[in-house]
Amino acid sequence: MKPFGAIAPWWDATRVARALDARRGASPCFVYDLDIVRDKVATLRAALPSDVGIHYAVKANPHPAIIAAVAGLVDGLDIASGGELTKVLAAAPDKPVSFAGPGKRDDEIEAAIYNRVTLNLESEGEANRALSIANRLGMTPKLAVRVNPDFALKGSGMKMGGGAAAFGVDAERVRPLVRRLIDTGADWRGFHIFAGSQALDSEAIVAAQAATVELAGRLADEAGAAPPLVNLGGGFGLPYFAGDATVDVTMIGDRLGNVLAKRPDSLHASCFAIELGRWLVGECGVYLTRVVDRKDSRGETFLVTDGGLHHQLAASGNFGTVVRRNYPIAVATRFTQPPVETVNIVGCLCTPLDKLGDSVSMPHADVGDVIVVFMAGAYGATASPTAFLGHGPAVEVVLDGA
Repeated sequence: MKPFGAIAPWWDATRVARALDARRGASPCFVYDLDIVRDKVATLRAALPSDVGIHYAVKANPHPAIIAAVAGLVDGLDIASGGELTKVLAAAPDKPVSFAGPGKRDDEIEAAIYNRVTLNLESEGEANRALSIANRLGMTPKLAVRVNPDFALKGSGMKMGGGAAAFGVDAERVRPLVRRLIDTGADWRGFHIFAGSQALDSEAIVAAQAATVELAGRLADEAGAAPPLVNLGGGFGLPYFAGDATVDVTMIGDRLGNVLAKRPDSLHASCFAIELGRWLVGECGVYLTRVVDRKDSRGETFLVTDGGLHHQLAASGNFGTVVRRNYPIAVATRFTQPPVETVNIVGCLCTPLDKLGDSVSMPHADVGDVIVVFMAGAYGATASPTAFLGHGPAVEVVLDGA
């Protein structure tokens, strides 16, 4: 038997039953509960200094209903593609938006400039294209510089700085770029400094934030210009697996307040923001998939479902993890029953990688029972190979108790 991650406290028997009912028999199905998102934003608001804004990283979950709901709770939206821009303009047309990510196409840059979106520039070449396109449009572009910092977020699942990177402009090359943007008349919007993601070490997050503020101050001094906004990135991780720590946002907020109180003079007029995606929405979602076969093979029991990694790649262990570990998982239709057997829960794809539960202890489940995979609110449907083997996408349902 192998352990699986702890089920988030919101998901008691009542909420699981509500999710089962909301799917209306559809399988496989994602269910997102917006009340959980509201709780998460409120918790973060209470923890952060009052003058630190919250931005939502749309890539975590770009479902239109989630974008619309979160937009009413946060101070800005951060996108990573023209497709996400289209969704944001439809769901939250009046919200401030910034656009980060390498490899922006000219048509994406043009759409961002036309719609008054702040472009977080990833290179000098991207800056050249943005200025040229803005000149052709006869518009003043809103341009920030994404900085590749000279440090990384320790213990992060994905490091986004500290060495050579496709992301951002190396810190030592930022000054001339900022001066050029200002001298050409662009609306310079500041810095975006993102050192890593999915960090569970609260002390490491605090240290990275302090280093980010110090770096922003140094870059502002070098450029001779105060940044209107410093996006501190995010990196707050979620406890997906057994033994994972929970990020202490109260401590992080207190320590960030101390750092900002002592920030360099060049940042006294600057605004600050935290950009989070996974931490805000990851726990709000569940993935529900029906058992279509129960089989025994050489002493092991397999529950075969109609879902799998083509919808929930991360839970299968094939999205950024080195060693496969079990996400929080349960038999939704027998949620209150005790475990009585060890089973493997697999999907319907023709690959041994399609495994949702590896030797997990569960109540007895038969054909027709429904498996629930938790922590499915972020990087689920849109981060999975939905076209693989032609099975098609899962249904998505949003619960809104407001």
